[in-house]
Amino acid sequence: MAKKSIIYRDIKRRDTVARFAEKRAAIDVVLKSSQSSEEEKFVARQALQKLPRNSSPVRLRNRCALTGRPRGVYSKFGLARGKLREIAMRGEVPGIIKASW
Repeated sequence: MAKKSIIYRDIKRRDTVARFAEKRAAIDVVLKSSQSSEEEKFVARQALQKLPRNSSPVRLRNRCALTGRPRGVYSKFGLARGKLREIAMRGEVPGIIKASW
């Protein structure tokens, strides 16, 4: 299991990304617009740099909802491969059965 501090840091980042999503989207519109002047783009870049680093969605990491494991996470289920296997073997995930041939 991942350290609690790492799990809480990830939760805090997700909250920050959600909080600044609208501001970031508005700035991105100005930066990607071909009609914006160079001055407007310069001001938009400065505004983007003033936002917190953790407000960038690139800094998010997919983690297991149960253990906080960062690798081997199935995004469809939000679980790491080991925990997904355990839960699937108990039959608690609908639509997943053990393969047999």
